[in-house]
Amino acid sequence: MNRARILLVGLQIFLFCSDIVSLFEPPPPIHTHQPPPLFFRSKSQPILQQPLQFPTQKTSSVLGTGIGSTVNINFCTSCSYRGNAVTMKNMLEAAFPGISVDLANYPATFPKRLLSKVVPFLQVGLMGLIMAGERIFPRLGIMPPPAWYLSLRSNRFGSIASIWLLGNILQGFLQSSGAFEVYCNGELVFSKLMERRFPSEIELRDLVNKKLANSRVVDGIGGSLWS
Repeated sequence: MNRARILLVGLQIFLFCSDIVSLFEPPPPIHTHQPPPLFFRSKSQPILQQPLQFPTQKTSSVLGTGIGSTVNINFCTSCSYRGNAVTMKNMLEAAFPGISVDLANYPATFPKRLLSKVVPFLQVGLMGLIMAGERIFPRLGIMPPPAWYLSLRSNRFGSIASIWLLGNILQGFLQSSGAFEVYCNGELVFSKLMERRFPSEIELRDLVNKKLANSRVVDGIGGSLWS
């Protein structure tokens, strides 16, 4: 046992001394790659002369001027249509320089908006009924409480969370109109409520271009008649 202990102590001392020596050893030299001498370098590759490329004339996507014209895009803000409206706005401003594109909300019908205001009160009422129904039903003369209340009461927190989630979904549905209506100079050129779809960028650009062209023709005829 004494020899084994001496060997273990000696091994620990040896490892400790080797760690100290390795700390003070200089780092190994870093061998950098030296480029070969000039007479060993390979000959430079000949430079290939490429023909000059002259810029070609690109076709412009600008269809005409839109100065003095206004396009109104009325869309459903609660339906997440803002991205489509902004994309159409940028496209029209690029295709018709000087045109004014206005974005606005297209509200839902009055009955749907009125019902959306009632939903929060129903949510609060149902949640209050779940929390204090044991006191409310006896005062109303309903004994014992109805079975649906007992089922909601058995899972109180789950029922409250479900009422809150379903109420928010219902309120969002009642506030949405699903509209994406485009007007050019006060006249309707595209209606999602009628077509049941979104317009493509090319389609909307052509519709606005046709409307602007008709407006120019009418203005030209009216000016010639007055002159």
